[in-house]
Amino acid sequence: MNDKRERGLQAFGLQPFFALARAQAHANQPATLYRALDTVLAETIGHTLFTILRYDATTNESARVYSNLPNEYPTAAKKPLAGGSWVDTVLTRGDAFIGRTADDLRAVFPDHELIASLGCESVLNVPVRWKGRTLASLNLLHTRAWYRDDHVPFAQSLAQFALPTLLDDA
Repeated sequence: MNDKRERGLQAFGLQPFFALARAQAHANQPATLYRALDTVLAETIGHTLFTILRYDATTNESARVYSNLPNEYPTAAKKPLAGGSWVDTVLTRGDAFIGRTADDLRAVFPDHELIASLGCESVLNVPVRWKGRTLASLNLLHTRAWYRDDHVPFAQSLAQFALPTLLDDA
């Protein structure tokens, strides 16, 4: 079976967790762990664009700390948070967000045209949480209707592996 979207996540067993645990042990952090998250998520759930955004509640800004497409989405870029349903869902409540169509992305992302130019029409945003607050989100974007509800628990579990790198600077 070739299509990751149709293959059950259970087919990957515990290997993704082992790979991320090994990556956490490396001295070169957070780069090693972020690349491992990128690889594991690409091999299991799939994505075209993968970014990690860190949130600062005191300045109400986000900063991109990882991008698999740094020319289009460079790291260290900061932007103010605009509020709205996406912020309420992902940052305030700490729930995952799935957008399945270009219209869904257009409704919540001001950079929807750049996203579309990369061939992405769906998104899975997964928060990284600690003590009841969201520190960051892992953002996977892919073709139309790629992400499903059954991706969420798996992605949430993998997202938490980013926590030590986010607490280092907290």
